[in-house]
Amino acid sequence: MALIELDNVGLTYPSAKLPAVHDVSFQVDKGQVLALLGPSGSGKTTLLRLIAGFETPETGRIVLQGVEVGRPGYRLPPEKRGVGMVFQDYALFPHLTVAQNVAFGLRACGAGERKRRAADVLGLVGLSGYERCYPHQISGGQQQRVALARALAPNPVVVLLDEPFSSLDPDMRSRMRHEVHQILKSVGATAVLVTHDHEEAFAMADQVAVLNAGRLEQVASPETVYHTPSTPFVADFVGQADFLPGTVTAQGLIETEIGTFPNEAGHQEGAALIVMIRPDDIHLVPDAAGPAHIVSRQFRGSENLYVIALPSGRRLHSSGHSVSVYPPGTRVQIGLTATHTVLYENLNLPMIEWRDPQRDPPARA
Repeated sequence: MALIELDNVGLTYPSAKLPAVHDVSFQVDKGQVLALLGPSGSGKTTLLRLIAGFETPETGRIVLQGVEVGRPGYRLPPEKRGVGMVFQDYALFPHLTVAQNVAFGLRACGAGERKRRAADVLGLVGLSGYERCYPHQISGGQQQRVALARALAPNPVVVLLDEPFSSLDPDMRSRMRHEVHQILKSVGATAVLVTHDHEEAFAMADQVAVLNAGRLEQVASPETVYHTPSTPFVADFVGQADFLPGTVTAQGLIETEIGTFPNEAGHQEGAALIVMIRPDDIHLVPDAAGPAHIVSRQFRGSENLYVIALPSGRRLHSSGHSVSVYPPGTRVQIGLTATHTVLYENLNLPMIEWRDPQRDPPARA
């Protein structure tokens, strides 16, 4: 059952010329984690605020657990929606202890019940024994877990997380997103996570909704978003992507500068298309007579990322094992191991003429 439903939701702030979000529709099933992924200004936080009840939609409707909570001219207040919120800066009260922060949203309960519930969720997030500490006495990761415990304490319908890992260092961020994911799954929580980091979205979410300039470009599983992105923007935002022009041949293949790709969509002969390529699709074989050459190398620990210049002047990226090191200037042959083909139409790429060095040798001066 869909626990969260957004149907053609839109909102334009009074001071803005363009909508913050426009015609957005998606559903989140009970127990799922949805990541709202996109760059700054894409509408992620606005959508979160609409779900939380801090904003009123200008168009469309918002439904939580079968109850309409937002439509033009109507907004059910946040405190009546049953949502738990984890803010970017955690928003812990510095003058309250950890236990008091967690119990803050349980004021409708008796003192004994508040204490018991606070102890339960602190145990859930691994902070038993920290009840009497103040926020400044614990680490950033522990503060984040306190904020999550406070959000979970009232048994909310949905947990909303607004870039909760942005203030942590990279190592702590990786560890905490794993811990938070495990906690959310252990209690069967339904959650919406706002992030600009596709690795974070992929690691935590069952579904990823990619936003661009207020519009929803794609909502699908992390694997689908990465391997079959619906638009060039999605392809480029969720990982390194290169785009090559290609033409459908009489043999039913798509011919590009680096080789042929299968015409899985059955485009007609002569059709001009754009092929998306990931770095792990491209493999390099050093060859002094190779048509391409390495421009640069970035060492990334487990892999090397190479920038390759093609005869046309276009550039591709190739990822290889960290122990396979080729210096800039190395001539290479390019091998393809693409398991599928992602095609786009009418994508404006700079037109660069290219020659196949074996079929079209350069003219003599």
